[in-house]
Amino acid sequence: MSERPVAPAIAGDDLKALSIPEVAQRLGVPVSRVQQLVRDGHLLAIRRDGALAVPEEFLGDETVVKGLAGTVTVLRDGGYDDEEIARWLLEDDPSLPGTPIEALRSNRGREIKRRAQAMAL
Repeated sequence: MSERPVAPAIAGDDLKALSIPEVAQRLGVPVSRVQQLVRDGHLLAIRRDGALAVPEEFLGDETVVKGLAGTVTVLRDGGYDDEEIARWLLEDDPSLPGTPIEALRSNRGREIKRRAQAMAL
């Protein structure tokens, strides 16, 4: 995999995260494709016990959650690193309610993109 940084271990043990091979199986793609998705910023990976893992909340049934890649891009362009982005996506926000990733999963992508754009300014 490339030099693209990944978020370190940021979430507690209660966060369900899948290994890269598990993500590949779930998406029905080769492991190299998942690595490319992480490298290109379409998917964020965290470190779990030294290995890369993808929070399960970042995945739909057979795809990456709609709007995740765009949100990651907006925040990266605004100067946020992958750890900050992953933390923001996974932390509870009482004004939503829930987490930004839950909002993306429930088709409230416009609100999340608007918030990401405001943060990036």
